[in-house]
Order: sequence, then structure tokens, then C-alpha cells
Amino acid sequence: MSLVIIFLLWFFSSPFFALSQPTTSPQDFLLSCGDTVGLTTGRLKFLPDKDFQFLGNTTTLKQPGLLPILSTLRFFTELQARKYCYVFNVTQGDKYLVRTTYYYGGFDGGTQPPVFDQIIGGTKWSIVDTAEDFANGLSSYYEVVVAAVGNSLSVCLARNNDTTSHPFISAIELSKLDDSLYNTTDLNKFALSSIARSSFGDDARISFPDDLFNRKWNSFKDLNPVEENKNKVNPEDFWNKPPAKAFLSSITTTKGKPLQIQWPPGPLPNSRYYIALYFQENRAPSPESWRVFNVSVNGNTFFKDLNVTTNGVAVYGNEWPLSGQTNITMTPRNDMPVGPIISAGEIFQLLPLAGTTFPRDVAAMEELAKHFKNPPIDWNGDPCLPWENSWTGVTCTKSKHTRVVSIDLKGFEISGTLPESIGNLTALKHLRLGGNKLWGQIPEMKTLTALETLHLENNQFEGWIPQTLSQLPILREIFLQNNNLDGQIPDGLWKPGLNIQ
Repeated sequence: MSLVIIFLLWFFSSPFFALSQPTTSPQDFLLSCGDTVGLTTGRLKFLPDKDFQFLGNTTTLKQPGLLPILSTLRFFTELQARKYCYVFNVTQGDKYLVRTTYYYGGFDGGTQPPVFDQIIGGTKWSIVDTAEDFANGLSSYYEVVVAAVGNSLSVCLARNNDTTSHPFISAIELSKLDDSLYNTTDLNKFALSSIARSSFGDDARISFPDDLFNRKWNSFKDLNPVEENKNKVNPEDFWNKPPAKAFLSSITTTKGKPLQIQWPPGPLPNSRYYIALYFQENRAPSPESWRVFNVSVNGNTFFKDLNVTTNGVAVYGNEWPLSGQTNITMTPRNDMPVGPIISAGEIFQLLPLAGTTFPRDVAAMEELAKHFKNPPIDWNGDPCLPWENSWTGVTCTKSKHTRVVSIDLKGFEISGTLPESIGNLTALKHLRLGGNKLWGQIPEMKTLTALETLHLENNQFEGWIPQTLSQLPILREIFLQNNNLDGQIPDGLWKPGLNIQ
């Protein structure tokens, strides 16, 4: 069973103020959902989403002063669809930052935003619940860092038991990240769901072009003193390449006194987290411009004798267990001339991936969908995962490497042809396509050695019945009646235990 993790997101965006965005590269996708012509925000052009999603309806919100990127949305009324997917062409093995943005605006005539799931690849990413933000006049956004396991990456929405209206979305942004970012996490096993990304002591949000990777850094302040930093840092000196502006201010305390912050500001669910903390000495270089202190998280040592200089330093925790309120404490060494200091931080929840669908099966199913003229409307994204959101009519194994074992589309009024690539579904046990409008020749299927039932009756197939069907060792049922087939049933198919019609 795939693991669903509900997490708290601590950065929100007002619908009435401009957002800044990253540069567009060949593998950056910026979509304005529900828009028909695209729009430009800052230096970037957001594309309409019509080429990435053929389901749903679109609407424009008439709220005065609303940011253009939030003024349109796409909502999904198709109750029979198990998921609604956007699919992007990516490079296998590369890592990406994916951001989804939501602003309800009462598009459905109600006052309460619907609750629904969002899915990244084949893994349930989070539950989308924007009610609190909307009540406060805010939009909501979610972020995840994920590695591409193939040449496509899907971002999907899906109904759950709490969905009372229609899932919707305002914008999707997908940005390619450098290899060094978050490289201490095994992204073959986990995705990183953003909890908070903060610049401490600053009043302004930091985004592109100051952050070249389209990350948003929000202000965090508490009752501790704030100091301005006069020394510049080079983002290239850090694995995660934080923007230089994130170091312009810091939270500190007086000499000899520990510095304690509660960050993120609210409680966290019991899980494991990736934590990155960034520090910089704010004084001009001199024999006195150094700080040494210990860092602890909820009373547990995170880093000992951290030496902070004017060049800046970062420390990381890969799989840190957290639950409830998080307290970060920096305790100074006795001879330190000033108090501890901290400039910025990032925290992600580790989201275990739900496994992968066997790539050859994915390719074969995608090819099948292309050959069908009118496949089920949810035949997009991962065909198997999450298991409860598999393609209509498709059943898969519940294993680490998921395989397609059944395709049952009897009476779906599907037209088109059956491609030779169906033979790549070597774990397939049942192929039931009777009562449709399929035409062309029946392809060779000698590689489908697990096939037990083959139903192609009441279609428009023509040509000869493949002799190689007789080589399938456990085939027990084959229905071919009411087609336009030539010749006779091959002699090899007349064998005990095989029901032929």
C-alpha cells in the first residue's frame, strides 16, 4: 500500500501581490491553468495548459484586483475518472522542483473549497485543503522535489472520500534543479515535500531572479534580535545554492546566551525530515569575526562546534525524526565573543515513493492508449500507481516493480487498432476488449505466456487468427466471434481445456 503523508505547509501567497518566477529553460514548464492565451509575469511567459490536459472545464474568477495567474483555473467534473493528470516530458534521472498553486475563489458557487488528493508520478503526494488560506484571502501552494524515473513526469489530482465538489488547480510550475541540490537524499526512494523555506529576520519574500531555481523563501521573525549582514556569500559555495539575499539578515542573541527558535512555526506530524540550516558571520573579517556553537534540534545534537565565518556555512540532516513543535537551539562556546546567529533554513518531509511501474509496461500501455481512438478519459499518467488510481479497466500487481496483469474494457465503445507492442505486457493474464469497434489484424502475442483469457469478440478485426496463439501455455479462454476474420481457427488451438468461441 502506498503511504499517504499529510503535512503542514508554512508558506502561502497572497492573491493580490505579484509573484516572481524563474528563467525558462527547455525543461521548465510554467502553466496557467484554465487560461487560453498565456500570460507574462515578470520576465516569464506562462503557457496555457490546454496542451497538457484535455479534461475538465475552465473558468475565470471575477474578483477585482486578483493576480492574473490566479484569475483562471481548471476544474474537473468527470466523476468516472480515477485521476486527472498533467504529463511533462523530462529527462530520466534529473531532479525537478514541482509547485502547484490553488486559489478557490468560489468557482463552484460555494463558500468552502473542495478537498482532494494530489499525486506526483505514482505516489500520493499530499491532500489539498485550502480552506484556511481561502478564509484569510490567500492562495495556497505546495512544492515537492522529485527525480524523474522515466522520460515523463505526471502531476495528478484525484478525488478522495472528502471531496464534495470538483478538484481544481490554478497553476503548475516544474523547474529543473542542478545535480548538487539536495543530493544527500536518495531520490530513488523518497521525494521531498516542502514544509518551510525561510530567510530569518527578513521582511521580504525571496524568489526569482534572486533564486535561480524558482524557490520561494519566506520571512521568519520572532522576538530575537535581528542583525543585517554586510558580507556577501557565493551561492555556488553551497550544495543547495541558496540565494545570496537569504543571508542579508540573521537572527541572533547576546553574548553568552543560547539562541532558540521555534521553526517551523507550527507542529509537525510524526515523520522523518530533511533539514538544511544556513549561517553567516555578519561582521567584517577580523580576528574577532568568528562564532563557534553547537546546534541541537529538540534537545538532540544536530551539529557540534559549528564554526561560522563571513563566507557562510550550511549543515544538513537527511532523515531527522520530528513530531510536534520543533525547537532549534544554538549554544555558544564559552569563549565566543558574540552570541550565535542563523540566517536561513529549509525543511522537507521525506515522502517514501510508492514504487514504480515496470517501464516496459508503461511504454506498452502508453502505446496502446495512442492506438485507441477514444480510450477511457483517465488513461494518462502512471497506468498502475497509485493502485487505487490506476487507469480505468487496468489491474496491476501490488509489488515493488508493478506489472499490468489485466485490461478489461469490454463494451467501452473503443475504436482503433491493437498494436504489436501489446506483446510487451508479459505479465498480462487477462485481455478483455470485447464489444468495441476495434479493427485491423490481431497482433502476434506469443510473448504473453501468462495470458489466461483473450476476449476480442464483437469487434471488427480482420485477417488471419495468429497461429502463435497456440503457443500460449495457460490460455484457457479465447473469444473471437462476430469479427471479420479470414480462414479457420488454427488446429493448434483445438486442445483440451481451451474454450474457443
